[in-house]
Amino acid sequence: MTIDRRRLLIGGGAGAGLLVGWLAWPRRYPPNLVAGPGEAVFNAWLKIGVDGRVMVAVPQAEFGQGSYTSLAQIVADELGADWRTVGVEAAPLNPLYANPLLATQFGLVPGAERVARISTAAAEEYAETLAERDLLMLSGAGTTIRAFEARCRAAGAGARALLCKAAAKRWKVDWQACDTIDGFVVRGEDRIRFADLAAEAAALDLPDPIPLRAGEENRLTGKSVPRIDLPAKVDGSANYAGDIRLPGLVHCAVRRGPRGDTRLRAIDRAAGERITGVLAVVEHERWVAAAGTNWWAANRALDAMRPRFETRGAMANGGAIEAALATALGGAGHRIAAGGDLSAAFAGHPVLTGQYRAMLAVHAAAEPPSATAELADGTLRLWIATQAPMAVRRAAAMAAGLAEAAVIVHPTLGAGGFGDGYEVELAAQAAHLALQLKRPVQLRWSRVEALLQDNYRPAAAARMAARVDVRGRILGWQAKIAIPAAARQLRARMAGMPAHDALVEARTEADALAIEGAVPPYAVGAFAIDHHPADIGVPAGYWRGGGHALTSFFTECFIDELARARGLDPFDFRLPLLGAQRRLAHCLSTAAALGGWDGGGAGSRHGIACHAMRGSHVAVFAEARLEGARRIRVDRLIAVVDCGRVIHPDLVRQQIESGLVTGMADALGMATDIEGGLATARRLRDLAMPRLADMPDIQVEIVASNAAPGGVSDIVAPVVAPAIANALRAATGRRARTLPLIMMEDTE
Repeated sequence: MTIDRRRLLIGGGAGAGLLVGWLAWPRRYPPNLVAGPGEAVFNAWLKIGVDGRVMVAVPQAEFGQGSYTSLAQIVADELGADWRTVGVEAAPLNPLYANPLLATQFGLVPGAERVARISTAAAEEYAETLAERDLLMLSGAGTTIRAFEARCRAAGAGARALLCKAAAKRWKVDWQACDTIDGFVVRGEDRIRFADLAAEAAALDLPDPIPLRAGEENRLTGKSVPRIDLPAKVDGSANYAGDIRLPGLVHCAVRRGPRGDTRLRAIDRAAGERITGVLAVVEHERWVAAAGTNWWAANRALDAMRPRFETRGAMANGGAIEAALATALGGAGHRIAAGGDLSAAFAGHPVLTGQYRAMLAVHAAAEPPSATAELADGTLRLWIATQAPMAVRRAAAMAAGLAEAAVIVHPTLGAGGFGDGYEVELAAQAAHLALQLKRPVQLRWSRVEALLQDNYRPAAAARMAARVDVRGRILGWQAKIAIPAAARQLRARMAGMPAHDALVEARTEADALAIEGAVPPYAVGAFAIDHHPADIGVPAGYWRGGGHALTSFFTECFIDELARARGLDPFDFRLPLLGAQRRLAHCLSTAAALGGWDGGGAGSRHGIACHAMRGSHVAVFAEARLEGARRIRVDRLIAVVDCGRVIHPDLVRQQIESGLVTGMADALGMATDIEGGLATARRLRDLAMPRLADMPDIQVEIVASNAAPGGVSDIVAPVVAPAIANALRAATGRRARTLPLIMMEDTE
């Protein structure tokens, strides 16, 4: 009997019901774009108006990374549009815009590993089907181009074919003899505007297969076209969630208690209501909010009410976090990845070790969290900057006691997010307030509230061990990493579970995503990667780079230590170990050459680090030193990135530059301690983030490549801190093993 994929899925044993169900799921979803006056809808991605304007629906959040421009550019390139006529709008909630790549990365596709054992194609189809069924619209983690390029190209090419068909009918020629350029269908000297063909073309049938554009002439791909979102941001007309104005709108501020199982116990309501401009006070079991004619009055009312909270169980604090990490490292871990016989590699031989630590890191985006909500005629409308609109809709519906279909999410522009856009509590609070106050509300967290209640990048500790022979070969590598199950917590919160309950639910669970990137890119004889779940009592969230933000620090600092322990140049030590990683080796060599690598000897101030993630490769050269006893000064940062084929070079460069700044901020600050269940950082000035005067000379090199596009937004930030730490080791002879690097240790 021949065993094909369908038979294997049906007879798959444990979990077979899940896989059999996959086969029965619907795969056809109609587009739900709304056509404005004079617009013709071609597909789920594209509308063309009688005025010639091309409108592209973009399902990815625009937080400054350029997704509005890059996806529209792909559609316009295949369509043959004039870029000056292209606009964008946020895509509506629809399975057609699901992001199976990010859903899989976040562990939202159960059974994916079992299907992957059948074939890569089966795993991709399975992930796509499940992501569509569960409406997993997600943005971030460098997936925009990788997840949507093919769909955007097909959408643009399909519309181009229909426009050519419509023009060919008028000219009475074969439609395949026609082409498009700058918003016209052309054939020889004949030209017809898209605007004159749109209504007729949209009603025609698509050819099968849809031909993609060929050739290199008149293409937008690879060009730095003007950003679509930039003019509105420059002239101030861009709307963020806090810019929405509705009739009867009230402004709300909120106050929550310490982290943990906390309940609101008492407030001085009368004191709050005496504040001029205050209109109402709303109590929730976990928080209290004030509504006013302006936000300042609402926030002052919260101060006047002096809310008192009660926390059940122990409160989180820095000492307890340290103890929890130590306890986790001392306990049994979960083997996440392994290869070879590590016991044999270590047995009877000297083993080099290193221990590293990372504090809680805050998001601290430029825009304080804001949301606007209106409940009218049984429908809740919500304006919010979000990276997970389906999760936001679910949270808002639960808070307002509505069906999810009764909630309409209007995604707005966001001013940074760095992963905080996956959180849903803000949406739930805004929905609850709209329900209670029975009028439109605009909720904004103060900067203090945002820092106190952030779902931080978790604190972590790592215990590294390796055996290196006299020839510089790594014969054994072990990484034990104590860190909360951050991805599991995030998934639970996105499903509507309160933050403390999600923390409790995941406190002992293994989480491969929490330590993603821990398998080194270097050739090692045997290795073992263990996750030691740590219950630190503080909710954990996604931070730029995810698990890579910490594992890159642990790996690249430790590899530097191994080189120095053997008396080897850190660059010369790394390069032969990257024999199977040619693209990464090229990035490392180029970064060293551009930086004028001098061997990283005593007093050189040079440090390097490299990493591969999400289909991209990056190396960072850093030049750093100490000013005075402890002040770190970074003089140069050089990033060399191979991210495959590039759609928009300037957007890639901007993301790399911003990643360098984020990584530098991570190295120097962006951290908080916890006392009494509350963060010690209360203002941006408490975060020791770099200022303009602190910025180093920055150089970015993008490697020309025809490989498939890789992720860009997250790839650089994780590599900067270890590069700086390694530079400081060269400059001072002392090793910093803790993030942030302000805490310098005496010796290596």
